[in-house]
Amino acid sequence: SIQRRVWGFRKMGEEEATRGEDTVEEIRRMSGYGGDVIAVGGFPTSDSESDSDLAAAEIMIIWAIQGPTSFAPNTLVSQSSLELRLDACGHSLSILQSPCSLNTPGVTGSVIWDSGVVLGKFLEHSVDSKDLSLEGKKIVELGSGCGLVGCIAALLGGDVVLTDLPDRLRLLKKNIDTNLQRGNTRGSAVVQELVWGDDPDPDLIEPFPDYVLGSDVIYSEEAVHHLIQTLVQLCGDQTTIFLSGELRNDAVLEYFLESALKDFAIGRVEQTQWHPDYRSRRVVLYVLEKKSKRCLADVSSLNQSC
Repeated sequence: SIQRRVWGFRKMGEEEATRGEDTVEEIRRMSGYGGDVIAVGGFPTSDSESDSDLAAAEIMIIWAIQGPTSFAPNTLVSQSSLELRLDACGHSLSILQSPCSLNTPGVTGSVIWDSGVVLGKFLEHSVDSKDLSLEGKKIVELGSGCGLVGCIAALLGGDVVLTDLPDRLRLLKKNIDTNLQRGNTRGSAVVQELVWGDDPDPDLIEPFPDYVLGSDVIYSEEAVHHLIQTLVQLCGDQTTIFLSGELRNDAVLEYFLESALKDFAIGRVEQTQWHPDYRSRRVVLYVLEKKSKRCLADVSSLNQSC
């Protein structure tokens, strides 16, 4: 691992560091993604911190660095409109939304959130930067909602299975059919029902996917257990997970991180590696890989001061 010392908490987009108590960030490489990540936990290390301590430390750092509650949400989307238009991969996407369902308890997939735009454009940017290749890869998206992320993954050459609850599939299918016309994409996309916590259909895990994607899937403590159960079932030793989330509830995110660290190594992708035009202080992006994988790149130790 590579370590760098950070004086206090660095402010996103600024060169200067805020002076204060210094912390050490451990930089890692994960085998399914070529960019650097900040280690949250779960990597081979001599560090003896508990999962709960690691999760609590990550929450403290994220809220200090990004200050999400000081910024307006949904700066990249308009959830009151019936349609979101976005250019991606040389295509103009038109994604239908259902704003009238937004206030239904437990329903978040009827509209697009900033975290979905961030993840989709991050995938495009990472492919352009040669940090990621989705060409011919098997990809499963969880909680696909309106289908934006899955559409972009298919345009980047992935063979994508977009999944969600039964009552969300109609809008999802319509958006896939509209935006991924035959011959219009390098990859493929199909829609399939998947309820978190239920055993996945054999075709989802035989073989295991190369990538699992999810945006705004960490929204309640009640859903965390079933989400992690599904992630464990979907992931083989060669599977890499990308999860983007809205920073709206620190307790829910901390609960997810603490629970996920039992099975996964977790790294945070800094915003400097996101698409330069699609960044938000209210969004965080994580990469997860099963601890049993142990083919995580372990670069030789190096201390570096900022």
